[in-house]
Amino acid sequence: MGLIDSAEPMSNRCLDTIMPESEPIGDIRDPDSLDPISLGFMCGIEIHQQLSSGKLHSRQPGVLYDGTEDQIQNSSRAIAKRRLRAARGESGTIDVAARFEEMRNRSFAYLQTPNSGLIELDEAPPLQIDSDALDTSLQISAMFNAAPVRTIQTMRKTVVDGSNTSGFQRTSLIATGGRFEVDDAEIGISVICLEEDSARRLGEETTDRGTEVTYSLDRLGIPLVEIATEPDIMSPEHAKSVSAFLGRRLRDTRSVRRGLGSIRQDLNVSIACGDRVEIKGCQDLGWIPRIIRSEMARQIHFYRLSNTLRTNHNFPLLSSDRRMDDPSLEASIRQGAHRIIPGRVEDISEIMNGVKSEMITSALSSGSSVMVLALPSLSGHLGTKERDANGAQLPRLGRELSGAAKRAGVHGIIHSDELPAYGLTVDDAASIRTRLSLEKSDAFAICIAPSWQAELALDAVAERARMAFLRIPQEVRNVIIRKGQPDDGTTMPMRPLPGGARMYPETDIPLTGIDPSRWARAVDSIPMTSKERLSRLSETGLSETQAEAILGAELDDILIEAAIEGYSDLPVISPKSIATALLDQTLSEASSAANIKRAAFPLKALFQTILARDEGVITRDGVIPISALMASDKNLLGAPHDERMAWIELQGEALGFKPADNTAIESVVDEVLSEHADLIEARGQASIGPLMGVVMARLGGAADGKVVSQILRQKIGQS
Repeated sequence: MGLIDSAEPMSNRCLDTIMPESEPIGDIRDPDSLDPISLGFMCGIEIHQQLSSGKLHSRQPGVLYDGTEDQIQNSSRAIAKRRLRAARGESGTIDVAARFEEMRNRSFAYLQTPNSGLIELDEAPPLQIDSDALDTSLQISAMFNAAPVRTIQTMRKTVVDGSNTSGFQRTSLIATGGRFEVDDAEIGISVICLEEDSARRLGEETTDRGTEVTYSLDRLGIPLVEIATEPDIMSPEHAKSVSAFLGRRLRDTRSVRRGLGSIRQDLNVSIACGDRVEIKGCQDLGWIPRIIRSEMARQIHFYRLSNTLRTNHNFPLLSSDRRMDDPSLEASIRQGAHRIIPGRVEDISEIMNGVKSEMITSALSSGSSVMVLALPSLSGHLGTKERDANGAQLPRLGRELSGAAKRAGVHGIIHSDELPAYGLTVDDAASIRTRLSLEKSDAFAICIAPSWQAELALDAVAERARMAFLRIPQEVRNVIIRKGQPDDGTTMPMRPLPGGARMYPETDIPLTGIDPSRWARAVDSIPMTSKERLSRLSETGLSETQAEAILGAELDDILIEAAIEGYSDLPVISPKSIATALLDQTLSEASSAANIKRAAFPLKALFQTILARDEGVITRDGVIPISALMASDKNLLGAPHDERMAWIELQGEALGFKPADNTAIESVVDEVLSEHADLIEARGQASIGPLMGVVMARLGGAADGKVVSQILRQKIGQS
């Protein structure tokens, strides 16, 4: 959560009013039936939105480059390599999340893309905060009634997963204490921060020496605005509404990036019998209620499992309210869990040589080892795969253990509750039990990987298994992603929830003061809401469909200027003419004809030729070629309006786009009506459509369709 990381976020709601005193009630097989209020539900959202300015501290353009990992690896672009280690922060301690990442024995390779230089490689000091990004973040702060800090102190936030070449992410607190309202509920904002986006992960390769992760540096440093709300969200469905509102309001600035991955939502979720977890990867708003409800079910399940295990070992039970925990008692139970599960790891590759499992025999032949961890007293508690009413996997300890193992880079584990499976038979399981001298109540977990990695993974499994005796840990979890969508709304552990030890000042960037005049400009520039913009468009006479399309493309300001105020030195133009040109392929075709990028095409050239068409100077077919010619002539664009119109008229004559006069049109219409008298008698006004094509063909396109239609309608009505 930006610069303010607390174990329990503050809230506008009184905790005493939402924390239950009784046991949590609810069937985890039906997450939709779980009652947030009775369970002491708390939720806040962290929105991370990319801005459309250049990179935050390097002045490089903020663009992304296509390409697979193989294509990139085989390119001529530079590859830089790093190993990162955790360092002590200002407090003199090493952050728990950073320490864990360092244990994973990973190295990192970075593709140096065209928009990455010495700063992205951490070979040169960063520059001051990008001015445009800062102005946008101040504007956003004003939108949400937040109070700006007087002086911005950029901080370093330790990140040792390789996503930053420096080993830290630069983040700056911009404002605090904002608020907004969604569904008649006020939501507080704790912080608004401006930070660097991370490098883009491309893939990884595991060897007997460790794991190498490959990143692209194109995304590293793109500015992100982070908005962290207070836990004032009332329900899973309310969380979706809040997230949608924040996304819409951020888009209202017209200074944010759009598209997949440009905005990310993190959910901070807890219920009374559980604890706060941060859930990442919530890109699809429609999944948010399901993700939250799955997490509520998970926290209930592990609260109940903990008390089952405590009962089996005569330990005092967990309270249904985490505020009632006795730290000294929980510390003693943690020690007891260590005695029950000492974490003994053994290599059983030798006894696995004869198994029929192709997975194991193949791994052994490639040099991997089969390691096993005894899990005393956990038989029957690891669980097997079952589904809830929504088709999502029910929470189970075995899946949490697998998630812990995967953090070490392995594919997962095999545990005894799911055997026989994976080619392992009942007899194979019995052999393992005999080797470990296990009781019937004991379980075990197998990991197949290089010995160093398997041992690291099983150490993590042992620690996770001990946590089953305790309240769920505060941690960062990730939504299961498969083919671009959440698999089922469930999550897996990523890393411990980081603490304040990871934050320390960035000494390479001077302090930035926010003077009153700059803040006043931010307040004065608060953008209109989408509703206000749509209302403004409705006054132009556009259809509802056209208005929504113009708004969705963020073209409403241009249309209003051209149709109401007058674009540049042009007279006002019909709103429908402008809307049609902006929404169909006219602009794209004109820019293609001029060999100019669409975004760089001078709209003045297009609007001038549209005006000429509307005034009958050229035909409709002349708009694209003539506007393309004008776009390439800077001197002409700077000439007076009358001179440009005269030039367009000359071009229309020279290129065959001069409209036919009405006399010629009437003459051709009369001929066509005479030839098709039977059709007119039979269909009346309905014959106008077919006859339009005939008339326009004979005129060679040198006529305004509206004029032709009007003459046809008039003459057929008189006949």
